Amino acid sequence: MSNLPRVCIGLNNPKSPTNVGAVMRAAGCYGADAVHYTGQRYARAAKFHTDTKKAAGKIPLTAVDSLLDQIPEGAALVCVEIVEGATPLPAFEHPERAFYAFGPEDGTLPQAVIDRADAVVYVPTIGCMNLAASVNVLLYDRLAKRGSTPANDALIRQQRDTNNRVKVKTANPS
Repeated sequence: MSNLPRVCIGLNNPKSPTNVGAVMRAAGCYGADAVHYTGQRYARAAKFHTDTKKAAGKIPLTAVDSLLDQIPEGAALVCVEIVEGATPLPAFEHPERAFYAFGPEDGTLPQAVIDRADAVVYVPTIGCMNLAASVNVLLYDRLAKRGSTPANDALIRQQRDTNNRVKVKTANPS
């Protein structure tokens, strides 16, 4: 079971290639294993390449007919949706293996997906965030709660881009 995916993302009929590109970037930043999407809107607009970190070269981005058919063995289905009865994200404990399903910005997940969910969570905001922002917040929350947020200078040097060479000024001894 250790070779099975830990984190997969499911996008229900995503509205724009910009959002899918930003979701792919988040998947790369937070170590997701795969991204699946349904619907035709992204496929029609995919020629507008928006995966700026080329995460799709490392993380599969797959068109599928049904998100429910993509849930890996042993993974919990976690729907991320603003619906009554959902658990606020700050109170949610992420499962070891999860398939996170997100609805489009201009719609919601199908009732059949919500009905199969092991958990339904929402990000408490004033108004709703866009799809990519929701994915980023959820994946960051998962990482932070699992205590796996390495913060050291070596990691920073590895991750920053070539335009960032600033440093925190050390305090002058008084």
